[in-house]
Amino acid sequence: MKKLDYKGIILEILGSALISISLYNFAAQAKFPMTGFSGISLILYRLFRISLGISTVILNIPVALISYRLLGKKFFWRSIRCIIISSAMIDIIVPMLPVYRGERILAAICTGILSGIGYALIYMQNSSTGGADFIIMSIKAILPHVELGSIAFLISIGIILVSGILFHDVDGIIYGIMISYISCYIINKAMLYANASKLALIVTKKGELISANIIKNSSHWGSAIIKAFGEHKQNDKEEIILCACKERQIHQLKKTIKEIDPFSLIIILDSLIQ
Repeated sequence: MKKLDYKGIILEILGSALISISLYNFAAQAKFPMTGFSGISLILYRLFRISLGISTVILNIPVALISYRLLGKKFFWRSIRCIIISSAMIDIIVPMLPVYRGERILAAICTGILSGIGYALIYMQNSSTGGADFIIMSIKAILPHVELGSIAFLISIGIILVSGILFHDVDGIIYGIMISYISCYIINKAMLYANASKLALIVTKKGELISANIIKNSSHWGSAIIKAFGEHKQNDKEEIILCACKERQIHQLKKTIKEIDPFSLIIILDSLIQ
């Protein structure tokens, strides 16, 4: 029997909570035009007082069915789980929390930050809150070189403009674009940080010994050895070890190397592990 991904579920719950708070406790009360299906749900809520959670689920059904084949079964079911969690959050949990009724500019900033962090946490689990996320992820699958935040930002503009025009709120359009920019900026940075790493180039005469200790003690990413020759002493054979690891592992990595070869040269570069 397959084990449940408890860490992923907890992060989905946390992400859904942040998104729900940004939507209900900040955006809805400040009457901001929001993006994606959340934006459409807000329009329906303001026009007809239709529950945000119920309208979100109804809007998701046709898009989810269309996206099922392209995005895969695992992603689909994770997203369904996340849709249920976020809908329960926004209809049951977050209404118990106090609503912010202060300056719109501060509400916009909080909305952008909270929603950006929330969406990033969910995207990192290869999941989504459905709706426009299905569309965003489908485009990402077709155009993998385009950043998630950039796709989300472009899609959001249309809904923001419709909402602003519908409710005659020019300020709302400006706030909506600002919220989208903050949110998408955080998503891009968070997704980049999740894959960020360091590449260590180690010049040494004890390559095999260091490499063995790296695998044992310092890094789960392994290493590769390249044979090299010194510029001034052609007979002085050296080796260059390439090791990709997380930033938090760098200190232990350098400590391990220097214990084995105090005369080694270590070069640390930024890298991105895919």
